[in-house]
Amino acid sequence: MSATIGALLAEVAALVAGNPTAEPRAEAEILIAHVLGVARTRLWARPEEAVAPVAARAALDLAQRRATGEPIAYLVGRRAFWTLELEVGPAVLIPRPETELIVEQALARLPAGPARVADLGTGSGAVALALAAERPRWHVVATDSSADALGVARRNAERLGLGVDFRHGDWAQALRPDESFDLIASNPPYVAAGDPHLVDGDLPWEPRTALVAGADGLDAIRGLAPAAFQHLADGGWLLLEHGATQGDAVRGLLARIGLGAVRTMRDLSGLERLTMGRRQTGRLD
Repeated sequence: MSATIGALLAEVAALVAGNPTAEPRAEAEILIAHVLGVARTRLWARPEEAVAPVAARAALDLAQRRATGEPIAYLVGRRAFWTLELEVGPAVLIPRPETELIVEQALARLPAGPARVADLGTGSGAVALALAAERPRWHVVATDSSADALGVARRNAERLGLGVDFRHGDWAQALRPDESFDLIASNPPYVAAGDPHLVDGDLPWEPRTALVAGADGLDAIRGLAPAAFQHLADGGWLLLEHGATQGDAVRGLLARIGLGAVRTMRDLSGLERLTMGRRQTGRLD
């Protein structure tokens, strides 16, 4: 078994390479740094440093799990999102960089002063916590139907020292009937049940309920959008993440439920990723 960091890096990278979607060297560094509790730069600077056998065995065990496809975020129990480092695990979807577009657009839609904001289907709490970190004067409510997911989100909030009002319930059903919000955001499941990509990468390991939404991937959005509309204050915004080919359908849905200023934003890859609309001031339902 490896006696030094340098030798262990080579062994772990070779094992990780059994996963064709992995990045062996980078992921070997991540796994070993996690096991040793050090920064990756320590591995580069001290390749000759001895590694205790128990630590080497732990790193090799993680590498074998990665080789079978288990997400590296689940193996190390964390994932960076926005400016935060979040706990993640099999109970929650792994936060993706494209979901940061929700945070960016939410911050652009409202001023920095007091506001009421809801994140429906919060999962790890990524969006809600990023907004709470950026806008301390906002009251942020976050809902999820999974008690296990809320447990992860609450631990993230406690560790980060951020105040979010977590609610257990399905989308807007967890909101009180008389509550209204200046902005409601959601990253709902939007993958079609038969999508062949469900067997790719990290997706087979993630909670299916956080990914799949019916035959065309739009069932969750069809349900939550009208319910969220009922909780929008005059001038309030609804922001929904969706699949790259679903922009036209989501724009049509938001227009039909009565939202104005409907538009779709593209992610850094140039793909349609987020559609938003605004409740018109003074609208009577």
